[in-house]
Amino acid sequence: MAKKTRMTKQRKAILRVLRSTKSHPTADWIYEKVREEIPNISLGTVYRNLNVLAKHGKINVLDYGSNHSRYDGNPDHHYHFRCKKCGGVFDLNIDLTADLNKKINNETEFIVHSHRLEFNGICPNCQQKN
Repeated sequence: MAKKTRMTKQRKAILRVLRSTKSHPTADWIYEKVREEIPNISLGTVYRNLNVLAKHGKINVLDYGSNHSRYDGNPDHHYHFRCKKCGGVFDLNIDLTADLNKKINNETEFIVHSHRLEFNGICPNCQQKN
């Protein structure tokens, strides 16, 4: 990141909203929350700023082929679990990073710099409903 990104009022508000939730929201949800603070902000401005924040490593974009990307205010490497029933996305606090990267490096001809992994299944809340 050679060029430092300016933290505008809009970017600060978007970051505050993202870091205040663990729900991994969509841009539309973020837009509605930011509008409470900045009523005249547009959805396009939210999308542009989400892209800038992601490009500069301030947030993560969770885009695993679904219709709507979800956003994570925690830019540190971590894993996610997506519920097949409710569609919720949850952080998994497990550390597989070093072991997985080392295994690929040792057992193949590839050199791993990073990886992305998502777990899918049924969350505890949906399990309780059945």
